[in-house]
Amino acid sequence: MPKQETWIGIPGDGRCLFRSVVHGAWLRAGKQSPSESLQKELADELRAKVADEFIKRRADTEWFVEGDFDNYVVQMRQPHIWGGEPELLMCSHVLQMPITVYMREKSSGILKIISEYGQEYGKENPIGVLYHGYGHYDVLRSPVSSASSKLRKRR
Repeated sequence: MPKQETWIGIPGDGRCLFRSVVHGAWLRAGKQSPSESLQKELADELRAKVADEFIKRRADTEWFVEGDFDNYVVQMRQPHIWGGEPELLMCSHVLQMPITVYMREKSSGILKIISEYGQEYGKENPIGVLYHGYGHYDVLRSPVSSASSKLRKRR
């Protein structure tokens, strides 16, 4: 089972996807983790940009959002509305960074890639988020280094 150190818990306040992505972008840039209040502010900023990105890319995105597009975008602007795959895709465009989503395999505890977004912005050092399967996302410190640290411990 991966150790808690491989991921950083994010508050489940309806903006965990946006918080995780913002936090991951900071880690990717080599910055210290943003404070709780800054993380919230940046997450809400990212959410607003994601909603704008949906509108900008309406022709490409309208078909994969559920229900009425305009209503969906209005809803997505609310801070308590959960984000999912469409929002992760838009986050990758807004930030122009690759995002990789992992999920823990129940039997082995191994982290497996379940989705990758924004690979047109490069494949190196993607923002890593951990999806728990019940609508919650946390940020991964570095999935690659967690695998290599496991190897070192075995020696």
